[in-house]
Amino acid sequence: MEIIRIILPLVIVGGIVTFVILRLKHKYEKGTLGKKKTKSAQHVLDSLIPFGMLFGCSIGVILSMFFRISSSSAISVGAGGGFLLGYIAYELYSKMDTEH
Repeated sequence: MEIIRIILPLVIVGGIVTFVILRLKHKYEKGTLGKKKTKSAQHVLDSLIPFGMLFGCSIGVILSMFFRISSSSAISVGAGGGFLLGYIAYELYSKMDTEH
């Protein structure tokens, strides 16, 4: 049972990271990776995934303080979840039109 508690966060985060990287690689090869017209909008787009990871890590730290979860497991799963949420935000923001 202890091995499952150690390996499960690694498997979850590894699956998430593999999925996101393969999706980004596929978009890059097709030439459909998100591009914005203005430099500031491109900076926002490029920073969504790292900010998602930071947000996920902070949520993991907060959850590990209140629940009986290992800090390292909570931080790693939080970072993986934030990576996925950052990618989803990246996809949504890259499809939005910046001109009004």
